[in-house]
Amino acid sequence: MKRLLIILVTALLGIVPGAAQRLTVGGYGEVAMTRNFYSDNVYRYSSAASHAGEQHGRFDIPHAVVYLGYDFGKGWSMQTEIEFEHTGTGTASEKEFEEAGEWETEVEKGGEVELEQFWIQKSFRPEFNVRMGHMAVPVGGLNNAHEPLNFFTVYRPEGEYTILPSTWHDTGVSLWGRTAHWRYEAMVIAGLDAYLFNTENFIKNGAGSPFEFKAANQLGVAARIDNYSVKNLRMSLSGFYGRAFNNTYPYEVIAESSRYAGVVGRTAVGAFDFEYKGKRLVARGNADYGYVGDATMISYMKRNRSANNAPYKKSAVGKGAMALGCEAGYDILPWFQPRDREQQLFVFGRYEYYNSFIPDAGEEPAEWTVKNRIAVGLNYYPLPQIAVKAEYSHRFLKAGYNPEPSVSLGICYMAFFNRK
Repeated sequence: MKRLLIILVTALLGIVPGAAQRLTVGGYGEVAMTRNFYSDNVYRYSSAASHAGEQHGRFDIPHAVVYLGYDFGKGWSMQTEIEFEHTGTGTASEKEFEEAGEWETEVEKGGEVELEQFWIQKSFRPEFNVRMGHMAVPVGGLNNAHEPLNFFTVYRPEGEYTILPSTWHDTGVSLWGRTAHWRYEAMVIAGLDAYLFNTENFIKNGAGSPFEFKAANQLGVAARIDNYSVKNLRMSLSGFYGRAFNNTYPYEVIAESSRYAGVVGRTAVGAFDFEYKGKRLVARGNADYGYVGDATMISYMKRNRSANNAPYKKSAVGKGAMALGCEAGYDILPWFQPRDREQQLFVFGRYEYYNSFIPDAGEEPAEWTVKNRIAVGLNYYPLPQIAVKAEYSHRFLKAGYNPEPSVSLGICYMAFFNRK
């Protein structure tokens, strides 16, 4: 079956059989089933008492991804990543609880089939490589390792997933390299769009575009450095900086006499993350903080200048957001099957604190954005490429809001099909 798949893909791509060993075929996918013991009503935060005791369920395929890569030789290679989200394409309807429960039709770039990566690379030596194209932006632990075998929870870690683009991918140029104990990457990419920032998700949607192209009136820079000096441990720092105001279509020249003169929306993110992978113990953690300059003016503009049918949410933008998280899992299967070295059974726990809206001066706090979350559960690996996940989680909000417990079950895989 594996050989048939390779032959089929190479035939479709027009690759001669002798070059098949240069082809990389892989991917990952997730299935998730959840029962949420809290309301999904759009007024669950503004009228919490009216929705106590409600519950709902959701089944989903969050991500199904296909990798295709090819080594042309002489240091030239390419990589593509095509992602199918939530089983569908085209448009999706949703209720916006930030905007009085109105129904909105979300039209995402490319529907919900996205080309998350398409780049061509020239490798001069392991310490120096150049990429150009559409690439993952590895700011934060999740964007660096977003595949489902890189976290224990059924869904992606909630804090970073809420406040940062995920998976963050953008078009630009990247320089990267690796030595025995260090890896670095520096990128110049299209800037974020402040019109797409909002209360619930901070800058998460700013890397997207409702148009057929990505506006690049402003550019951004991203960087990451990883250290592997300690055995089994990776420690990393990453960040982003760019101007986000008026980085959309159509571009508007702000007059010096305008109240928006001098507003640039400086946006910065700093993140630390780590991963320890021992023989039976795995631990990960992250700390992220984001800042948006001119947040009050951006919020005013979004509320008062956006046309009613413009593809932007009108909710306020915070001057900051933060996410802290840590998880640890221990393989208990050797207690029961000491000779089975391929299977694993992790008992895990995860804690997160995050806040997507730290208000600027003059903005009222949105206290429902402050959340603590715990999750405990099991990850069973029948094979190294497959995990079955079971999880109980509980999200705690400030007094006056209902707690949000849930139970989830999932299965996922991550593999390269033409590698032994």
